[in-house]
Amino acid sequence: MEQTQPPTSKISTVVPATPRGDEQTEWQLSSMDLLLKLHYIRALYFFDNHAAQGLSIYDLKKPMFPLLDHVTHLSGRIRISESGRPFIKCNDAGVRIAESHSHLTLPEWFHQNGSSLHHALLPDHVLGPDLGFSPLVFLKFTWFKCGGLSVGLSWSHVLGDAFSAFNFITKWSRILAGHAPQKTLHVTHHRPTPSPPHNNGNHGNPISVKMATPVEDLWLATNDTKMLTHTFHVTPNQLDHLVTSMFTSDENQANDTSYFEILSALVWKHVARIRDSEPKIVTVLTRGGGSDDFPSNDVVISVVEADVAVGKSDVADLAKLIGEVKRVENGVVEKLVEEKEGKENLVVYGAKLTFVDLEEDGIYEVVLNGEKPVVVNCGVGGVGEDGVVLVLPGLQDEEDGRSGRMVTVTLPEKEVEQLKEKLREECGIHSLAF
Repeated sequence: MEQTQPPTSKISTVVPATPRGDEQTEWQLSSMDLLLKLHYIRALYFFDNHAAQGLSIYDLKKPMFPLLDHVTHLSGRIRISESGRPFIKCNDAGVRIAESHSHLTLPEWFHQNGSSLHHALLPDHVLGPDLGFSPLVFLKFTWFKCGGLSVGLSWSHVLGDAFSAFNFITKWSRILAGHAPQKTLHVTHHRPTPSPPHNNGNHGNPISVKMATPVEDLWLATNDTKMLTHTFHVTPNQLDHLVTSMFTSDENQANDTSYFEILSALVWKHVARIRDSEPKIVTVLTRGGGSDDFPSNDVVISVVEADVAVGKSDVADLAKLIGEVKRVENGVVEKLVEEKEGKENLVVYGAKLTFVDLEEDGIYEVVLNGEKPVVVNCGVGGVGEDGVVLVLPGLQDEEDGRSGRMVTVTLPEKEVEQLKEKLREECGIHSLAF
């Protein structure tokens, strides 16, 4: 296979349309923000030449100016208070933009790389070593030889969860389409994210997080294990087959079980069969009940413990565990952060094998020139050695309009190849290809 050449890039900065001048404010970070500070959301949108037709870099950057007026802290920079607690200085330092051009057409790119979260299309972005100069948001626009376009987003998790990142790009596309942005908000403090109800909460020591050692002065945890990110595509027909084969005698459970729970259980079982010591405890991240209007880390962090041999269990039984036996840990992890004033460095994604439910988000609502993306993918930066599994909406079937699911995993490199083989042989699930 021909080696993919990295596109050449040009860097610029976009700031809010309305200068703040001396009215600079401080955005106080919540305990959930600080818990997730060593992680990054990486999203990648692919558009064909019809969607990108006539769009220049000026056209793509222009909507950012009024959008950043609505969320001014996204243009700020991290500062450290006298107590050691980080906050954001809303100083209009801006969002970083990279523009690049690839020598490949979009079909050629897909043939070589699929829709993988390729480093050539995503900004190489982490916070540090000088936090005062590190942008919190970094976008990369890459034009392909055929006129197609990719939009790569690196979003500091300290700003908000994956849904906040997706919503940011959706609002950008709506302004690009001519819709007026919302009224400017002058933010002086953080709106606290309400903790979810702890009907089955953990009130002891948190299981879902672990202490981390940052890489030098970066907001990034060290990981001595070589990790690999890979994406699987599950078609609507394959989803139907999984459901019918798993729930042969219990139609009610089939109706009550989400595709996220089924696919997570399937991966959990196979990873358990691959590892010498199977993961009995996993972390599940789901969406909270907050609003889309403003970025926030509105995630519910839960743990699931299995008292059975996971690798020998039925997928249906594991899916039931994930759906019904989660123990919420938001309260205990937030308490841990607050006790240390946000100074502790913690890892959530990959502290235990982590499953992230993104399947209900409208990531395909981003529209350029009236056209939806060809495909959207998402991953997480700063993953611990136990790995992470994201379940996202998949491509829509052209005949019946149903959507499959995409499963993007970041696991130790040696495990990815084994997982690919097991899913292909036993379930007919392949890597995403075009």
